[in-house]
Amino acid sequence: MNNREFAEKIFMAGVRSVLPEKLITGLIKLDGSVLAIGEHKFQLDDIRNIYVIGAGKASAAIGHYVESILGDRITYGVIVVKYGYYCKLKRINVVEAGHPIPDSNGFKATEEIIRISEKASENDLVICLISGGGSALMADLPENLLPEELYIVNNLLIRCGAAINEINCVRKHLSRVKGGQLARIVSPAHLVTIILSDVPGNQPEVIASGPTVADPSTFSDALKVFEKYDLTTDVTSGVLNYLKEGSLGMHPETPKPGDQIFTGTLIIMAGTNQVALNASKSKAVSMGFKTYIIDSELHGDVENICESIISTALSFKNNTEIPKPVCLLYGGETTIKISGDGKGGRNQHLALSAAIRLRTIPGITFLSAGTDGTDGPTDAAGAVADSDTALRAQSLNADPESYILDYNSYNFFKRVGGHIITGPTFTNVMDLVIVLIE
Repeated sequence: MNNREFAEKIFMAGVRSVLPEKLITGLIKLDGSVLAIGEHKFQLDDIRNIYVIGAGKASAAIGHYVESILGDRITYGVIVVKYGYYCKLKRINVVEAGHPIPDSNGFKATEEIIRISEKASENDLVICLISGGGSALMADLPENLLPEELYIVNNLLIRCGAAINEINCVRKHLSRVKGGQLARIVSPAHLVTIILSDVPGNQPEVIASGPTVADPSTFSDALKVFEKYDLTTDVTSGVLNYLKEGSLGMHPETPKPGDQIFTGTLIIMAGTNQVALNASKSKAVSMGFKTYIIDSELHGDVENICESIISTALSFKNNTEIPKPVCLLYGGETTIKISGDGKGGRNQHLALSAAIRLRTIPGITFLSAGTDGTDGPTDAAGAVADSDTALRAQSLNADPESYILDYNSYNFFKRVGGHIITGPTFTNVMDLVIVLIE
């Protein structure tokens, strides 16, 4: 087995540790009429209806295990997932929709989620399942704005290099459910939100734009994001005017920390990138690698991150006091400002950038992949590279620099080899980077 295969096995160990079956079966327990979710207990004799709602790539898989525990006690529910992440449930309607750009299915599913939330009363329990991708999948708009305007906003924000908290700040203020507004609709029903984190720092108000969590950001903050990335002339006048009116108090703000609607609501962080990193570390150690978790909150520009990781790898490689082989682990999510017309994603771009830097440095293997199984609008989770990657590219007359300038990492690895293909994993706790050093 070579280091590329070792790296992929270490990656998959991390993914398997955050599969919903692992996370949910120990989190939710039913003993007679007593439902325990985490440390909180509900007497179901006092609960009239249980509704299950949610959004995100992993939400249907989580819903499957919630349904296996609660069964017919669930009155009804709606969950919206990315295409390809569907699983059939008995009591919960699962809708596939567009991601990262919302589509009509996302809008229809969100309207149904709103209807269920409006129906819930003080004697009902609403269980909300949230995972990465929920911001785009739970698609809605304030009145007088068109879906096409949201498509434009999402596309601009994804391509401009904005951080996820900045993107979601805008999304919250162009929505009726994000930024705690879904909790406002559900109130006064009991509300439990179960989250798989896909953001550095695991802030619940950022994950899927925090539909059930108090939002500290404002309309003015959303406007500043457009100004920061010079997008004010690119978005429609309708969107810009709506945010400006909101900053002047003409539209209701998102509910803030301390709002009484959050009294008694329960937020449970079921899975994080750290869980995956710990499992990957255990696997690497079992395979004989001296293993270090370097960073569990990786974030920032993809090129700067690549430079930093390779620099760290070289320092380990050149340090004769550190026994080899070594495995360095990183978790998080980089950002990328796209200016080319190619096909790819942040993980493949990061791996291609590493391949360029490693072409004269043997003995280092670099894997970057998304735990959700998809990287950008592609069927790859990511890619793995080493010094042989550039040599193989040269033999095929494939110039790595031209591919990276066109943001065409997917087609580079499709031609040269190195893709990590998992298919939908039905989980999502950001990305893992595995660096193996001989």
